[in-house]
Amino acid sequence: QLHVVESGGGLVQPGGSLRLSCAASGFTSDYYAIGWFRQAPGKEREGVSCIGSTDNRAYYADSVKGRFTITMDNAKNTVYLQMNSLKPEDTAVYYCVADQRSAAPAMCNGYPDYWGQGTQVTVSS
Repeated sequence: QLHVVESGGGLVQPGGSLRLSCAASGFTSDYYAIGWFRQAPGKEREGVSCIGSTDNRAYYADSVKGRFTITMDNAKNTVYLQMNSLKPEDTAVYYCVADQRSAAPAMCNGYPDYWGQGTQVTVSS
């Protein structure tokens, strides 16, 4: 059973930075996509950033391009989301997601098979 666990959320002031981590386990092959979705109150879930395990090609939502960076440590099956220049509209529950059926861009624009429990990110002064 594939399993993902997030950590690293919290409260930060506008313009600040946070780094989220996600540890994954249970993959049945070396090929998978992993990344982050978020959901703000009253809004639909949004694919924020996703990355492929074999080519490390990253996908970003337009709303976070240039501010967020996704990286992966393949040896540890851990993915990170470095969030800089945070804005109040980035406030949301962030979920680590994974999928062994889709490439990263498709996963970020679809509905991944596996979801973590979520971690709250609040950007407020």
